[in-house]
Amino acid sequence: MTEIRIPADLLPQDGRFGSGPSLVRTQQLDDLMDRATTVIGTSHRQQPVKQLVHDIREGIADLYRVPDGYEVLLANGGASAFWDAAAFGLIEKRAQTAVFGEFSSKFAHSASAPWLEAPDVREAAAGSVARLEAAEGIDLYATAHNETSTGAMVSIERVQHDGALTMVDATSAAGGIAVDLSATDVYYFSPQKNFGSDGGLWLAVVSPAAIERIERIAASDRFIPEFLSLKHAIDNSRKDQTLNTPAVASLSLLESQVRWMNENGGLEFVDARTRQSSNFLYEWIAHNPWASAFVAEEQYRSQVVVTIDLDESVNGKAVTSVLREHGIVDIEPYRKLGRNQLRVGTFASVDPVDVSSLADCITYVVERLD
Repeated sequence: MTEIRIPADLLPQDGRFGSGPSLVRTQQLDDLMDRATTVIGTSHRQQPVKQLVHDIREGIADLYRVPDGYEVLLANGGASAFWDAAAFGLIEKRAQTAVFGEFSSKFAHSASAPWLEAPDVREAAAGSVARLEAAEGIDLYATAHNETSTGAMVSIERVQHDGALTMVDATSAAGGIAVDLSATDVYYFSPQKNFGSDGGLWLAVVSPAAIERIERIAASDRFIPEFLSLKHAIDNSRKDQTLNTPAVASLSLLESQVRWMNENGGLEFVDARTRQSSNFLYEWIAHNPWASAFVAEEQYRSQVVVTIDLDESVNGKAVTSVLREHGIVDIEPYRKLGRNQLRVGTFASVDPVDVSSLADCITYVVERLD
């Protein structure tokens, strides 16, 4: 314990600012308890759980106003499983990948599978972004919408190239950043960020062209493990179920959050909320000489994950240690970057008022450190 004690009136109401898993609203847990005897612990092949999956898929479709012909898929495994599933079921021969952080690099690795041609990797240093660009021989273009590890965000644009698909990893963007899905063919994510659920699930909004590609590859002689089969994901999602047993509590948390978003104004509501929180922090950074935005170019600064470089005179570990003693948690930097840094999740569930309180607390601690 340090001698620095933050006054109670400065503290946020909720001190969870993690970049994933993220803050879960109390109402989500109340809804989970309401389902304790009617849904939890019941068969995932029966109506109560299938209805939950149906409501999630329908809610996501409403949230994104999905274009005609697009479908919402839901399956087990998380984004990590989806990376491998895409290598088996979406890339025909060769992908181009934009790599600008830890998580965007992971799909580039999956796209290096031995049955595929080596991917065209467009790479940029952490803190900046890499962009996709039309190139010969590419049938799938893949980028992250928001790089969770660095707090860099790109606008989503379709790569215009004959027959090629545009695929977007939206794990930390989905449910927090507005996007026009007609600019994508595959917009996929795990729900443990803005959607306040747990890991182990993936969802994807897929275009008719992506569905055709999936079904064509599935009908070919390519070996595809059953668990990683996107064709199985399509078939089961259309039945409002998953290939194998899902974490039903995670489904409940997700359904509650999607319903909350839609009832409060949909994607416009959450986009404005995360933008308000992140903009406040970027303005706060500008007024403190010992802090700077890690992402130098303003147009690429994330509205859901704010990364803050600290001057070498400020001991970032000491700052986060004092804050943790006061119930403000999970604002440590991404470990592999190895920087003197803070990383703040400003996801949809985080109250912008609490973000303001967090900034006040950081300032209070920094000014009192030796």
